Amino acid sequence: MRCWPMLPDHEPASQAPASVTRDEVRRLVEAGAQLVEVLPRDEFDDEHLPGAISLPLKSLTAQTSAGLDRTRPVIVYCWDGL
Repeated sequence: MRCWPMLPDHEPASQAPASVTRDEVRRLVEAGAQLVEVLPRDEFDDEHLPGAISLPLKSLTAQTSAGLDRTRPVIVYCWDGL
């Protein structure tokens, strides 16, 4: 899984995404990170990680992501091809 570091003002860092292990994702989620799946909703409905939120990439806007808690980290993933 790849992870993009976020700066405190919620702007993406200029660094390349970091690889994170399954255990690291689990630890981050247990610590309060939000897990976001970006595949289409029907694919999310078929299979997704426990606790994940569906925000399809093709419809991702400021409005559709407004429900995310901006005080908590966000892990965005795409299950496709795994």
